[in-house]
Amino acid sequence: MTASSNARGDGTAADRDAGDAGFRRELIARLRLADLLVLAAVPAVLGAVFALPESTRRSLVFAYTDPTVRTAFTAHYVHLDAGHLAGNVAGYCLLVGVGYVLAVLAGYRQFFMIAFVTFLAAFPIVLSALNLAVPRNAIGFGFSGINMALAGLLPLLLGVYARERFFPDASIRALPAVFFPLVGWMALLALPVSAGALDGPGLAGVAIGIAGLLLGSLYASTAGIRIRGAVREGIRAAVSNPGYGDLFAVGIAVVVSYPLVGFPGDPTGAGSVVNLYVHLLGFCLAFIGSFTLLAAGAFER
Repeated sequence: MTASSNARGDGTAADRDAGDAGFRRELIARLRLADLLVLAAVPAVLGAVFALPESTRRSLVFAYTDPTVRTAFTAHYVHLDAGHLAGNVAGYCLLVGVGYVLAVLAGYRQFFMIAFVTFLAAFPIVLSALNLAVPRNAIGFGFSGINMALAGLLPLLLGVYARERFFPDASIRALPAVFFPLVGWMALLALPVSAGALDGPGLAGVAIGIAGLLLGSLYASTAGIRIRGAVREGIRAAVSNPGYGDLFAVGIAVVVSYPLVGFPGDPTGAGSVVNLYVHLLGFCLAFIGSFTLLAAGAFER
């Protein structure tokens, strides 16, 4: 287990400055240039693909009526307009930046990098193949499915970070208690209107959202977690650990808010529709697969 290098102070400005300085020193010491170059390569590749002629890019998108293995992979790295590219690159930088910092400070760098490479290499084929379950005459492209996989990894990284930094007795097996409410939250966002609803969330989204909360609460109860106590302890830990607590709070904010990007209330745009199905698949597959490895102790030291 990685021991925290920061001491719990009395809340004074001097204590906070010292905690922030310790956080920065440890973070700089743990960063690896090779990792940063690998992470930076993704926006470079996306930009290079976007620089190709439009006819070439269109030949790389995934046509559901004429699927190929090649386009199943390449489509996830193709964007047809600058706004789409910019949005996905911004989302990627936020998710991979927060995730990588959480991982290295928790001592789970290897876990993060293996998941990251898997998302880039294997998830494009898997997500494209699963898309064929919904027949339609359309094309698929864009990096957002991989971004949602990174979003699915983030709650797990928060869990291992919290255990290593604040709660050494916490169990990794309790993390599905977070998964179910998050899926419910996504359903609430993705299904804002249903038949008979004049405005506001429709019944389907509300029902799934409530079910997610109930399943999360039930799982937490069976795992021996008292939700109110856990929330209080989490807030106390974040406030009393300058730098480390701030990162924890930022991670929680990203986990809760990023679904607003991945599941907009109106998925239609200029000549395109946001693929909410592949977004949900990316999140769920990343969380479930990565959690299975963690729960099996594959990355325990």
